[in-house]
Amino acid sequence: MNPLDLCTSPGMRAVREMIAKVAVTNATVLLTGESGVGKEVVARAIHALSSRAMNQFLKVNCAALPEELLESELFGHQRGAFTGAYRDKPGKFEQAEKGTLMLDEIGEVPLRLQAKLLHVLQDGEFARVGGERVLETDVRVLAATNRDLESEIRAGRFREDLFYRLNVIEMHIPPLRERRDEIPTLVDYFLKTANTEYRRALDIPASTRRLFLEYAWPGNIRELQNVVKRIVVLGTAAGVSEELAAASGKPSSATSMPMMADAQGRLDLKAIARRAARDAERLAIGDMLERTNWNRAKSARYLGISYKALLYKMVDCELVKKDPKPEAVAAEPEEVAAVAV
Repeated sequence: MNPLDLCTSPGMRAVREMIAKVAVTNATVLLTGESGVGKEVVARAIHALSSRAMNQFLKVNCAALPEELLESELFGHQRGAFTGAYRDKPGKFEQAEKGTLMLDEIGEVPLRLQAKLLHVLQDGEFARVGGERVLETDVRVLAATNRDLESEIRAGRFREDLFYRLNVIEMHIPPLRERRDEIPTLVDYFLKTANTEYRRALDIPASTRRLFLEYAWPGNIRELQNVVKRIVVLGTAAGVSEELAAASGKPSSATSMPMMADAQGRLDLKAIARRAARDAERLAIGDMLERTNWNRAKSARYLGISYKALLYKMVDCELVKKDPKPEAVAAEPEEVAAVAV
């Protein structure tokens, strides 16, 4: 399933309509929006609907490489061009021939390279680093940034002519906090994916889902996906609920007092303490089991408790590894020895 199919807010419907319009052209597109909103997903959708879909889609993160390596990554290099260049190497503009090249974090490209990039976009030709032969290229360029490039131009950090060459079509991807109605569907999608990946059958409590709707999500969809994956990996939503509640300025359901009150509204402090301790144990044990690849003997040793105590706490905290087959996985020799102790 394409994650874009789950994005049904008015802002994203406009984005999807724009994708359909620009995909059938070769126009350069500038994708803008905060980090984690899904700019790469949109770029891949444009490529998939274009006439170039049968050829490569390649991505270069312009912020991840220093200037010298970024130039070689984009344009390639000739043998002997610099120390360590032991052979000819084609760059992404050659590898993506007849396809699509996504330049992520375009605002991070140094000014010197911006001039060379402008030349490629204008004339469709370039030379490898250390090379003299001019190469022609037929590549569609999609650029993405979370920066305000017009502000970067005024500050002298981005070329105005390159900006207008890239900004033939601008597509702004709205942040997740402006698309809250999509959160429940996205959570279900990411939960299903994570459960499949980690062979679990975990669900997320309604109280935690409510916190998802109240949180601002500064990391947007990427942050939401990682939070859901974390819940599945640890086998509990307790820690995530605490963090989201604190960030939203609300008490979490795990520690809220009304849940610990009796029929007369009286609070049971001992019950509150027991529940908090149990949630903390579940989080710590689940994390340790993941770190040791569910080796229970090793986990017990690292946690400073006996093997039998760990088994008891796993049952009490409902920490059960979902195996690919219904049969239980045989205990490792180390665990067998631990049982005998």
